[in-house]
Amino acid sequence: MHKFSRKFAGVAFGLMLFCGLATAESVALNPAHPDRYVVVRGDTLWDISARFLRDPWRWPDVWQVNPKIENPHLIYPGDILQLTYVDGQPRIGLIRGQRDYKLSPGVRRTPLDTSIPTIPIDAISPFLSKPYVMEKEELRRAPYVVEFVDEHILGGLGNGIYVRAIQQSEPIDFEVVRPGGPYKDPDTGDILGYEALYVGDATLRSTGDPATLLLERTEIETIIGDRLLPVEDEIALTDFQPRAPARPIEGRIISVLNGVTQIGQYQVVVLSKGADDGLVPGDVLRIFTAGEVVRDVVSPQPGATVRLPEEEAGLLMVFRTFSRVSFALIMYANRALHVLDVVRHPDL
Repeated sequence: MHKFSRKFAGVAFGLMLFCGLATAESVALNPAHPDRYVVVRGDTLWDISARFLRDPWRWPDVWQVNPKIENPHLIYPGDILQLTYVDGQPRIGLIRGQRDYKLSPGVRRTPLDTSIPTIPIDAISPFLSKPYVMEKEELRRAPYVVEFVDEHILGGLGNGIYVRAIQQSEPIDFEVVRPGGPYKDPDTGDILGYEALYVGDATLRSTGDPATLLLERTEIETIIGDRLLPVEDEIALTDFQPRAPARPIEGRIISVLNGVTQIGQYQVVVLSKGADDGLVPGDVLRIFTAGEVVRDVVSPQPGATVRLPEEEAGLLMVFRTFSRVSFALIMYANRALHVLDVVRHPDL
C-alpha cells in the first residue's frame, strides 16, 4: 500500500497530453461550445473540457501542442484556448497568456500562477493518504495498541502507547489506524478489504512485546485495538489524465466517504473494482442508477413486482486504487445517486 504525499495542496497537476492524437471516430463537441476561452483562476481541466466537448475525458484527442510555447502541456490562468479544425476534426490549441506579476518596480517579474488542476484538489486531498483500505491478512499481522502509558483510558497527543509487537528498530515512524467495517462485493458477497480510519502518527521509542511508542499527532483519540502501519515513502501524485479504462469493466458504488449520506458532485465514493481489475487513477466511469424493484399494483397476480430499467445518472473519475477497491470522485450527477448504483466503461 502506498502513501500519497500530504503536501498535496498547491501542487500543479501536469496535463501530460499527447500531441495531435488521431482517433478512429470524431470527437463530439458540446453543442454550446465556445470558439475561444480565456482560462481563469479556479478553473479545472475537467471544467474547461466540458465547455468544448460532450465527453470531457476525450480532451487528449483534440489537444494540439505548439512546440514553440514553453511548457505547452500546461495550462495557466490567462491562457487562451482556441478551437480550430484539421481535416474536419476539431483541435484545441493554446495561446499563452500573460502570467508574470510585477513584485517591485524595475526590479523583477516572477510568475506566481501555477498550472490549473485536472479536478478540484480540495475534494480529494484528504483521501490521498487516508483513509486506508487493508487486506484481511494485513489487518491480522499489524501491531496493535494493547495499553497506554500512565494508565490513560484513551490516547492523545504526547501520550505513550504499548503495542504488540514491534521487534525491529526500523522503521520508527508509524501511522495509527482503526479497523472499520468490511467492503463487500454486493453481487458476490466477497469481502474486498476493510476500511482503516486514520487516527494519528506515532514514533517508536523502544522495541519489544510490547513495544513503546509516542503519539506525535492525533486526529481522533487512540483506543485499545488500533493498528499501526509503517509510514511508507511518499508518492507525490502530479499527473491526472482523464481517460476511458483500457478494457470493459463493470462494478458498483459500495460506500461513500467523509460521513455523508447523500451522493452528489465532488463527493468521494468507494467502488467494488480496483487495480486487480485493471483500474488506474484517471479512469472515467459512467454511473447508472440500479433498477429498483417496485410493486405492480395493476397486475392481476397478487404481489407482482417489476424491476425498473437502469438510468444514466452521472460520471466519476478514479483517483486512487487499491487491490480490489478504488476511491473515485463524482464529477457530475444528473439525478440522485445511491450506494449500489452501477458503474461502467463510459463508451459502452
